[in-house]
Amino acid sequence: MRVVVQRVKRASVTIGGELHSAIGRGLLILLGVEESDELSELEWLVKKCANLRIFDDENGVMNRSLLDIGGEAMVVSQFTLLASTKKGNRPSYIRAAGHEVAVPMYEAFCRRFSEEVGRQVATGVFGADMQVELVNDGPVTICMDTKNKE
Repeated sequence: MRVVVQRVKRASVTIGGELHSAIGRGLLILLGVEESDELSELEWLVKKCANLRIFDDENGVMNRSLLDIGGEAMVVSQFTLLASTKKGNRPSYIRAAGHEVAVPMYEAFCRRFSEEVGRQVATGVFGADMQVELVNDGPVTICMDTKNKE
C-alpha cells in the first residue's frame, strides 16, 4: 500500500457536481492498494498515519498527531499512486490491485482508521470520478509505502 498524507485546513470530495464529503483541520489520506498487499501491512499503515506527529504544538514544533489534536480525516482511494513510469511516458498501473482486492482493502483501511482515531472518517467513492479539493496546511505532505518502510 502506498499513501500520500497531507495536513489540511480543510478538504472535500465532489462527485458529479454534488458535495460527497468534507472535513476541517486534519489529514487527507490518498490510498493506493497493490495486488500483493496484506492486512498486516494495513494495520501498520493505519497506526503510522494516525500517530504521525505533523501538527504544531504550542511552540510551533511539529510534535502532535491527529489523535492529539482531535482532528478529522478523509481517505480517498487513488490507484494512480502505484503508477510505474520506468518505461516511456505513459504510466503503467499493472501493480495496482483490481476491484476484488482493492475495494475490501480500502474499506478495511477506512474502518480500521475510524477505530484508531475514535471517529468516522470521511471518504470518497471507490472508482468514481472525484474532484478532491484541499487547502494543504504548511504545506505538509508525507509519502509512505508499506513495501519500503523508511
